Amino acid sequence: MRLVSFGPPGRERAGALVGASDAIIPLDEIGIDAPLRQLLADGRLGEVAARLGHHAGPGIPLASVRLGPPIADPSKIICIGLNYHGHAAEQGVAPPAKPLLFAKAPSSLAGATDPIVVPDPECNPDYEVELVAVIGRRAKQVGAADALRYVAGWMVGNDVSARRWQKDDGQWFRAKSSDTFFPCGPWLTTADAVPDHTALRLTTTIAGETLQDALAADLIHGVPALIAYISSQITLQPGDLISTGTPAGVGVWRNPKRFLRLGETVECAISGLGALRNPVAALNALVA
Repeated sequence: MRLVSFGPPGRERAGALVGASDAIIPLDEIGIDAPLRQLLADGRLGEVAARLGHHAGPGIPLASVRLGPPIADPSKIICIGLNYHGHAAEQGVAPPAKPLLFAKAPSSLAGATDPIVVPDPECNPDYEVELVAVIGRRAKQVGAADALRYVAGWMVGNDVSARRWQKDDGQWFRAKSSDTFFPCGPWLTTADAVPDHTALRLTTTIAGETLQDALAADLIHGVPALIAYISSQITLQPGDLISTGTPAGVGVWRNPKRFLRLGETVECAISGLGALRNPVAALNALVA
């Protein structure tokens, strides 16, 4: 299944994409009136699939609606730094022996086509395509062998990062957590539809130029190891997001450096999971 949150910001409805035409079936039309995070917590994805199988309505055209972040209110967004072999190599550093964890504020979430709002163009905003694992049930001290059973599904993420603030602050929270600095989606693809997440290809493209291109198999610490490591100390809840790291090609490590520019659109895509296409805008332009 592909599950979406659609509609105006703050008033999104849960839905599912069906058919070759990508029509959205609102879940409240099949008797399920709850946001996706609540459906995960209640273990109702099987019920959603069963009810969709009996629905015959035409649905809402995907192109006619805004897609918000599929999980609008996760309790945690946990990110992994320096977690692709290629990304470590472009920096000339050894792969870390243990995962490097940091957090983004849930208020940094944005939808698949929402603008990335840059509060200060001098902050050197950068792109980072990432595979996002969505936790489906409470996970505490989970072993790596069982870890994927706790993944409800997968999304595309863009871990937008203000490199100047990242350097100036000495820690990353402000640089990673500005409003709209975590576009994700465009939908949640359930785990049963992704037989091998390591075979997924991640790309970032701007103005026709591919800037990042790698397989998830290049991860240093794979998703099972990440879930085991995190849950050994931090209880994961349904709807929590683990953004698993970015591959080589980010702007700060290019020569010359290549940061996001106002007015352009950045596309972050993962094979089989869809694409984010976010315009880059100045804060004062939107306020005006």
